[in-house]
Order: sequence, then C-alpha cells, then structure tokens
Amino acid sequence: MSVTVEGGNNGAISPQAEVKPPEASSYSWYVLLVLVIVYILNFIDRQILSILAVDIKADLGLTDADMGFLGGAAFAVFYALFGIPLGRLADNWSRVKLLSVGLALWSIMTALSGFARNQVELTMARMGVGVGEATASPTAYSLISDYFPKRQRATALAIYSSGLYIGGGVSLFLGALIVQSWDAAYPQGGPLGLAGWHAAFVAVGIPGVLVGLWVATLREPVRGAMDGFVTPAHPAPFRAFASDLSMIVPPFTLWGAWQRGPMALLINMLVAAAIAAFAYTMIQLTGNFPQWSAVGFGYYAVFSWASTLRAKDPATFRLIWGTPAFICTTIGYGLVALAAYALAFWSAPYAETVLGLPKKELAFILGANGAVSGFLGVIIGGRVADFLRTKHPAGRILVIILGVLGPIVPIGIGYTTDNATLFYVMNFLAGMLGATALGAAAATTQDLVLPRMRGTATAAFFLGTTLVGLSFGPYMVGQISDLAGTMVDGKLVGNLRVGILSLIAVAPIALGLLIAAHRTVPKAERTIVERARDAGEPV
Repeated sequence: MSVTVEGGNNGAISPQAEVKPPEASSYSWYVLLVLVIVYILNFIDRQILSILAVDIKADLGLTDADMGFLGGAAFAVFYALFGIPLGRLADNWSRVKLLSVGLALWSIMTALSGFARNQVELTMARMGVGVGEATASPTAYSLISDYFPKRQRATALAIYSSGLYIGGGVSLFLGALIVQSWDAAYPQGGPLGLAGWHAAFVAVGIPGVLVGLWVATLREPVRGAMDGFVTPAHPAPFRAFASDLSMIVPPFTLWGAWQRGPMALLINMLVAAAIAAFAYTMIQLTGNFPQWSAVGFGYYAVFSWASTLRAKDPATFRLIWGTPAFICTTIGYGLVALAAYALAFWSAPYAETVLGLPKKELAFILGANGAVSGFLGVIIGGRVADFLRTKHPAGRILVIILGVLGPIVPIGIGYTTDNATLFYVMNFLAGMLGATALGAAAATTQDLVLPRMRGTATAAFFLGTTLVGLSFGPYMVGQISDLAGTMVDGKLVGNLRVGILSLIAVAPIALGLLIAAHRTVPKAERTIVERARDAGEPV
C-alpha cells in the first residue's frame, strides 16, 4: 500500500512512501520466550500425573478408568469451563496480570496434590489446577496475536505450543527422578508421611509461584494494534467477569435464562434434563459416576454460556458458535487432541506394565521422545501451515489433516509390538505427526474472529481440546482397558493395548469435520467484518 503526503506551504506532493507492514520486535520474541516457559510449567504440572499413575493407582486402590478420570475430566472440565469467563476476562483486563495470578494458583494447587490421601482429595486438587491453568492459553494466545503480525502468527503460536511437549516430556523425567530418589531415601514414607509421588507434586508446584512474579514484569501490548483494530479497555472488567461466571454455575444459569424470557428458561431446563438423562445412562452402563457427572455438568454449562453469549454479545456468538468453519476446525482438532492426550497419559503406564520397562528408563526415553517429537512436530507444522496459508486461505487445514492421518500407522505398529526399541521409535513418530496440527488449528481459529474476541475464541477452541480431547481421551482408553481386562487374584487388570488401539477409530470422524472446515474457512475469513456488522458490531 502507498500513500502521498502534502508538503509544506507550497502544497507540493512528496514522493510516495511505502507503509511498512507491522513487524515483531525483539521484545516480542522475549515475551514469547517467557510464555513458552510458562507453558512448560503448565504441562509439567498437568502431565506429571502420567508417570505417577502406577504408584497412585496402587497406593489409592484405583482402576484404569479412575486414573483416566483423574488425568482427563477431573482436570479438563474445570479447565474448559473456567476458560470461558477467564477468556472473556483476558479480553477485558490486563492479560499479563491475569496470567501471573493464574500461574501462582495452579502451581499452589499442584503442590497441594502432594498432600492428597484419597481419590476425592486428589480430584479436588486437580480441579484447582484446571481452574488456574484456564488462564494460560487465552491470555497467551491473545498476547501473541498482539505481539506478532498475522503472517507470523502460526509460527509464533507453534513455538508457544512447543512448551506443551517440552513440559510433558520433562514431567516424566522429573517425576520418575523424584519418586525414585524420595523412595530410596524414605522407604517407609518421608516427612508428614509423604510417599514419592506426593513429593513429586510438591517439588514441581513450588517453582511456578516464582515464575508468576517474572510474568508480572511483562508489558501489556496495545490490543488489536497488529491488525489495525485498536480496542479500548473495558470499563468494568470484573463486573463482566462475574456476569460471565454466572453463565456456567448452576443455579445462576437458570436465573440467567429466566432473564432472557420464559422460553429461554424452558429450553435451558429441557437441555439440562436431556444431558442429565444421558449422564445417568452412561453412569449405569460404566459404573463411573465421577466421569459422567463431570462431563454432564461441563456440557450443560457450555450450553448455558453459549445461550447467554448469544443474547449479550451476538457478534462474538456469530463469529464463534455461528460459524461452521470455526466449529469444524475446533471439534476436528479436538479429536486429534483426544488421541494425543490419551497417548501422552497412557504411554508411560503402558510401557511400565505391558512391556515391563523400568520407570527411570522409560521416563527418560519417553520424556525425551515426547519433548523432541512434539517440539519438532509443532514447529514444522506451524511453518508449513504459514506457508500453505499464503497459497490458499484454508491451507492450514491440510496440516491439521496430517495430524489426524499421520499417527495411525505408528500407533498400530508401536502398540502391538513387544520390542521396546520399535515401541519408542513408533511413539516418537506418532507424537511428531500428531503435534503438527496444533499451531495450524490455533491460528485458524484466531483468524476467524475480531481482535477483541480472541480470548473468548481461545476459550471456545479449548472447549474442543478439553471437553472433547482431554475429557474423553485418557478416560476412553482406561474404560476400554478395564472392559477388555481380566481378574487376577481378585483385582481387575486392564488391557491397555486394546484401550490405546481403540484411538484409531476416531480418525474418520475427525477427517470428515476437517474436510468441511477446508471448504468453509475461506468464505468465513473473508466475511468476518460483514458478519460481525450484521450482528451489531460497530466496525
């Protein structure tokens, strides 16, 4: 684009000056580095449960389905639900302050996990971790989008997302190291009666509080400046947060529906009854009350939030829930995440119990495996996605499809072999290929909304990765493992091989959704402003 500028007193026209596109500064990259470190801590705190699973299962007398619930829905439902109002708060308040508070909260709750004496106490602590971690990605995605121009956004988001895989890998190594060192030093239990797995939670939780102070020193960027849509500050961000929180917490959800009219209340109650009936049926079929009550609560809360959003902010509702391209991308990637989360959680227990590999060895190899494969996959995927985006508006969707199809063969080989080396190699390939999808999916959803909506869009995107992916991935594998298992000495021994291989069945569904996204993304992105304006947005 070029502009001309009038000269001084003679009114002469100056030579045309090119308006340079916005650039990421050195400070932008520094902020990105800090956010990566935060995300590493995020996934250390989240994924350390995996390497501790065998010890926790034995100590607390739990089944594979119970562990799948602790590794999935116990965390994911609260992570997803609180991500909704916290995503809106990220759109309305200081993202830097919100992230620093959230980091301190989830770190404290991780440390408190180390004092749990039963499943209920551990569940409550993991719920707290989920609430705190719900601040991370809405704030980080929004900050990155305001520090990096659109042409670099998938790459920047991919680099940020590498923290997921680095943190997940480091968590296995740290967890195994702490458990073995603690149990060797205190074979009968350490101070306060803490076993090795207790100590691991405490050790990884405390450093996050200090990093939270570092995060608080970051500068808050101008919201929307990179895209030419500078957004003014919200006059009452916490009043809006309280209102948003009431959207997802019964019985306030019923009051909110009543305020929209008797018909809205009736629809809300009918949906609540339908979800409750579904949850009750699944509880009767599986015998797992915590899993399906949490999932039912989560889906009802999402419906209530979406209904309220439609009434209070129709433009945001239109660009998120009213955009098939956004929904297909989110759910399609959510099914990729389902397999990825399941593998991340169950690969270590599988190797320890099925292949008989020692905890320290598998933690080191799988940890390095996960960190390197995930890092390579997400970075390569982000770069390729940005390149394909220059060729076609929906080019990034092709990378998400690779994340669906690529892991199928490695999973099929890796989880049927008894050869440890082949298992490690196939696990590496499955992780790398699956990781390619994240940056592409995140950038696609960010580009389908206006800048002021990015925190909310991130929260909606993570509803797919959590309420679809994390809530069901680890649990599905654990439940199928229990169903395919046998009784040994009066105790149920699951079949994790069958459980993990069942993940391949979700690929056709994900593929169909992503093909639909590829067809609809170009028009959806092209008509953002028009559709927002039609919904009442003053743009």
